[in-house]
Amino acid sequence: MGQHHKLANIDPNAKLGKKVTVEAFATIEADVEIGEGTWIGPNAVVLKGTKIGNNCKIFPGAVVGGEPQDLKYEGEHSILEVGNNVIIREYATINRGTSANYKTHIMDNCLLMAYVHVAHDCIIGERTILANSVNLAGHVEIGKNVVIGGISAVHQFVKIGDHSMIGGGSLVRKDVPPFVKAAREPLSYAGVNSIGLRRRGFSNKQINHIQDIYRILFVKGYNTRQALRTIEATIKASPEREKILSFLSDSDRGVMKGFRQTT
Repeated sequence: MGQHHKLANIDPNAKLGKKVTVEAFATIEADVEIGEGTWIGPNAVVLKGTKIGNNCKIFPGAVVGGEPQDLKYEGEHSILEVGNNVIIREYATINRGTSANYKTHIMDNCLLMAYVHVAHDCIIGERTILANSVNLAGHVEIGKNVVIGGISAVHQFVKIGDHSMIGGGSLVRKDVPPFVKAAREPLSYAGVNSIGLRRRGFSNKQINHIQDIYRILFVKGYNTRQALRTIEATIKASPEREKILSFLSDSDRGVMKGFRQTT
């Protein structure tokens, strides 16, 4: 059995797994599922349509599963799905989906720091970190092992690729491809995320290979179409190359700017 404080407000129709702890003044509505070993802190709110995995931590003041802040939302049933081992810090707000996808999804082992906002229909991949006060508009898709620095804002429908890192205070208006660092204003290429890649087991050979690809895309002055043709013609096929080419081909908003000299 879990530990449910007598001052917690838990709807009898909520489904709570074994060893779930609910602290004083937390609120859990009906149509909520919470997995084993999860901790719901004081004054946290978990609203209807939310499914939370095992061993998560929801810190005081967080509002999880709120209605979408979208004028097109008409009360349709939608959900927020949170994976296992996810940490949601103080006063973060996460909204459910709309009729576009009916689902907002945060995958396993993510960390959302204090005051983060995740809007409707976002998808956040495994082991991603959103630092303090990151704000995601609707329909944002973030890959796995991504780090976004604090006080950054991400435009709706933007896609951010696996293993990328975005500097704090960034305005992310265009897609950010995998394996890169992004910074400056307007947001632009700041090199390959080599430190992060090494931490995740990428070899120097793989990192150099990725750098060769992005040198063509971001440094040599080609437009995206020219860069795609050149990469396909001159860079040896690899899983990394195919991931980058697929991301570029699927980009709807266009990709962030290339390297710029600054004074």
